[in-house]
Amino acid sequence: MKKPWAGIHKGYGKKLVSIHAWNAWLVLLLTISGLLLVGGFWREVLGEGRVWLKWAHIAVGLVLLIPVVYYLLLAAKHWKRLAGKSSQKANVVFVLVLLVGWILSGLVLWQFRLAGPKAANAALLIHDLLTWIGLPVIIYHSITRTKWLKEPQKRSIRPEPNTAGEKAPGEVGRSHPDSSGPQPVYSRRGFIKITVGAGLAVTLGPTFVRWIGKSLQLPGTADYLADNANRLLPEPVPSAKSFPPIGGGAEGNFRVYTVTDIPAFDNTNWSFTIDGLVDKKLVWNWEQFVQLQREVQVSDFHCVTGWSVYKNTWEGIPLSKLLDMAGVQTKAVMVKLYSGDGVYTDSLTLDQARMEDIMVAVMHDGKPIPNQLGGPVRLITPQMYAYKSVKWLNRIELIEEEHIGYWEQRGYDIDAWIPGAKRV
Repeated sequence: MKKPWAGIHKGYGKKLVSIHAWNAWLVLLLTISGLLLVGGFWREVLGEGRVWLKWAHIAVGLVLLIPVVYYLLLAAKHWKRLAGKSSQKANVVFVLVLLVGWILSGLVLWQFRLAGPKAANAALLIHDLLTWIGLPVIIYHSITRTKWLKEPQKRSIRPEPNTAGEKAPGEVGRSHPDSSGPQPVYSRRGFIKITVGAGLAVTLGPTFVRWIGKSLQLPGTADYLADNANRLLPEPVPSAKSFPPIGGGAEGNFRVYTVTDIPAFDNTNWSFTIDGLVDKKLVWNWEQFVQLQREVQVSDFHCVTGWSVYKNTWEGIPLSKLLDMAGVQTKAVMVKLYSGDGVYTDSLTLDQARMEDIMVAVMHDGKPIPNQLGGPVRLITPQMYAYKSVKWLNRIELIEEEHIGYWEQRGYDIDAWIPGAKRV
């Protein structure tokens, strides 16, 4: 059993250098790809490429396990080399905790269907926290240690001289580096500031540019994080169950994702249509639609990327009642859903569409749904991930063939059930 371990430990110093180098590159790739994945602007720009980037991010995260596991095989020897160096030991523990926490939270997000929404929500919070706090430290540690460990004296044991001023046993031929220790090119604080600043520039920079462009009325600069830009009158009046919210108010925060610029509507450019294989084509303008009798439900909202918002109070019309109003013909098998952005579509089977909690929502927690969150009207599918909950919903078509939605064409599951869903 000693020979295999001896092979692993042979050339320990050079292996430690390689581990730090690989770790630095892998973490850098994960940082860049992760920031691109969470940025709303980049989600829109990447389109289908985001799915491939997501899988590349997962693949690189799995590859990161290799240098981490390899280091753990060398950890005992490395720990001995750090005898008497409490600050360096603390640094190693700190970096390992960050790496392991990041990898474990990433694995939960990768297998979110098995983990369930609550575990995935916690994992996403940890993952985000480590992205902004841990990754700059890890990159700094890996880059600086790679440089320092190329110097042989940094990898050797530095025993204390004996009281007689003679070299300790095994000390012959070894030089002692300067007691001040290695000096990095950048201070840790400076490196962290630069890295966090670069991350903010990548993720928030495009949003800031859009805001400046809109303020200066430059072309092609859509409103991304402003107040509700919909101007539809009259505003819907919440029912007594909806305001104050019977669920007590939503718990959590929505993240704004979209594949196009966020549209805005007023009374002149908004209508709602049900057509296709129906007995009666229905078309409402806003004044007519807002008069339809609404119901209230409390449900959780789960995004496929790992976050959730709990106890939302939605007010709207059950999809099944709208289908009954139009009269579904026997040839119809699917319900195709259109977004008012003119690009996004998705679909439900007739059985799914008739689930009692599938709602065409008009209000959230007693207020009109803002355009950033898919208003004035959006679909709510509590038992399914939110890519089925079409934003800016303005048309429902009954069709007799299967329809593959926007994200399903790009690798997502056609049936978007969350773990433990009440499936039909």
